[in-house]
Amino acid sequence: MIYLDYAANTPIEKEVLDTYYQATMKYFANPNASHTLGLQAKEVIDQTTKHIAEQLHVLPEEIIYTSGASEANNLAIKGILERYKHRGKHVLISPLEHNSILSSLTKMQENGFIVEMIPLKEDGQVNVEKMKSMIQEDTILVSVCSVDSELGIRQPIEEIGEVLKDYKYCFFHSDASQAIGKVAIDYRNVDLITIAPHKFYGMLGTGMLIKKKKVGLKTQIDGGKSTTVFRSGTPELAHIVSIEKALEIALSKQQEREIYVKSINHQMLEQLKQYDQVLINRTKYSLPHVINISLKGMKATKFAQMLDQQGIYISTKTSCCPVETPSKMVYALYQDRQRAMSSFRISLSHLTTEKEVQDFLKIFDQCYKECFGNGKI
Repeated sequence: MIYLDYAANTPIEKEVLDTYYQATMKYFANPNASHTLGLQAKEVIDQTTKHIAEQLHVLPEEIIYTSGASEANNLAIKGILERYKHRGKHVLISPLEHNSILSSLTKMQENGFIVEMIPLKEDGQVNVEKMKSMIQEDTILVSVCSVDSELGIRQPIEEIGEVLKDYKYCFFHSDASQAIGKVAIDYRNVDLITIAPHKFYGMLGTGMLIKKKKVGLKTQIDGGKSTTVFRSGTPELAHIVSIEKALEIALSKQQEREIYVKSINHQMLEQLKQYDQVLINRTKYSLPHVINISLKGMKATKFAQMLDQQGIYISTKTSCCPVETPSKMVYALYQDRQRAMSSFRISLSHLTTEKEVQDFLKIFDQCYKECFGNGKI
């Protein structure tokens, strides 16, 4: 088995799982309870939240725990638009956003909100100058992902934040699901940040929305007391401490892991470039953790199935998208439907071994020749 779909989900760090287990066994009382055991559990959550906040350079009260990135994105989008609809109904987003953002905005359009796409430059980053010209008096939200899930392009979050900080009633949201543990980004001028621990070797079913103190939100889950007034539900102590551990490991090892991933990315790209039916979908801003390629004249799903039969697991696009559809992200960059239909994503990790890289390249070559013959340049 060769797993090359780390952008979709990562295996849990053993330390994270151990932390979860120990917390579950030791702190089983409801943190909202007023008895001694409940108060002890609440104290653990408070201290853990404080440490998470320190690592992310935010305030503890700015952290909202969620069930994952999709919930966090829904809360950010719907929460802002419903809270500030009296100030405007105009929204700007990049063409590279996750389906949970697009679906949330589609629902909000039914309520009269207007959504516009910010154009991309040739390098895959949003055109900040064009964005500035698109901001209207009633623009209340701009949402641009930190790094997209298919091309791995790092967006100019700091530059966008500098522009938007001068607009008092226009909030800035960034989905950082594919960024944490991979690339350092200054979120000082970002109002809402989505974080998904299962993308950096944490647990599924956990997530966070960072909501800066000055920002209001309309709650999406009502029900009573929790760690915050913005999201009800019994606090998941074990999940929260597992997030702390996953984040601590990811940030402390980010640099060394990135160096290794760069080296195996280079090996793969150098080999894949030799095939005359292969198009490399990347720009200078693409992170090394993702290699996106298209095979001319072939549906990505067919080639992915061939690799699957050989025990190699990749994605044709981000996991939340329908299979038999073009990659919206590849299409947004190249405006080429065939290229978007034939693209697939190889996502790498520090866990990807040199042997796995070589075995993948060997099997890729066999599958390629079966489809195209001896098609190397």
